[in-house]
Amino acid sequence: MVSGIVTYVVSENEAGQRLDLVIASRGDITRSQVKKLIDDGRVIVEDFKSGQTDIPVKAKNKVRRSDKIILSLPAYGNEELAPEHMELDILFEDDHVIFVNKPAGLVVYPAVGHSSGTLMNALRYHCNKCLASIGGPLRPGVIHRLDKDTSGVMVVAKTDKAYYHLQKQFKERTISRRYLALIYGKMKGDSGVIDAVIGRSESDRKKMSTRTRRGKEAVTFWKTLEIFSSAFTGPGGASLIEAKLKTGRTHQIRVHLSSAGHPVLGDRVYGRKTTIGGENVPRQMLHAESLGIVHPYSGDWLEQAAPPPQDMANLLETLRKM
Repeated sequence: MVSGIVTYVVSENEAGQRLDLVIASRGDITRSQVKKLIDDGRVIVEDFKSGQTDIPVKAKNKVRRSDKIILSLPAYGNEELAPEHMELDILFEDDHVIFVNKPAGLVVYPAVGHSSGTLMNALRYHCNKCLASIGGPLRPGVIHRLDKDTSGVMVVAKTDKAYYHLQKQFKERTISRRYLALIYGKMKGDSGVIDAVIGRSESDRKKMSTRTRRGKEAVTFWKTLEIFSSAFTGPGGASLIEAKLKTGRTHQIRVHLSSAGHPVLGDRVYGRKTTIGGENVPRQMLHAESLGIVHPYSGDWLEQAAPPPQDMANLLETLRKM
């Protein structure tokens, strides 16, 4: 979420839940941030029958089906993307597109809780005004994104024509995306496909799930690259797999692998806390290794790749020695 007026209508599944939980589940915002919005008078709840509003609202208030929740989110710099100087790993750049190797821990664009210090702040500094004007004031040229703790290759459009061209490629699924993932255990067989719809979890709105009544098609192809049968204390060891996406749903690879019983190592949302060699795995070990597109102007195939970051490379080395 960014600044402005945001309105939610409470669903049947959300009815009876706390107000702060419902708001937090709908966007990139924590319960503490929701509490501040409420304390600042930026949240009202409109009764669906009478149209009256609850004043004042409290975080612990229970919402009712079809209630309207209205948030007035504060603006960040009048919704202008502030340039910030940061080191970037630029893989390719011309007048039309830019490929970057995003490090783990870096948020892609500003949102509630991350008003600065994002990849887009760095790209605004690097590219100055040479980014597409489409995509929103805080995410110009952004066609896709990676989770904060997922590393790897991203592409951003520098012109409007490039934006529309790339958007079409993503929609028509003509791009190529290859990920590396370290997972618990060993997949059945050497390769395969996970074809299971993905939608919002009905028990935890911050999570995605394959067990949902309103899921969208999601297809992940996988191939085992390496097996570490005695990698750590626990059944099954670990594996390094390659994952390729036919679709691009939120958290798709993480959700699909978790549903198959082989969550990504270090994924505390869809897996569990992991300790290997006496050290905690600090994040989900998922890396977008390569991304290929048709260049919006030349029509040539353009693919960029980045090796696993140091933390993942170190973990692989540890696993190979165990």
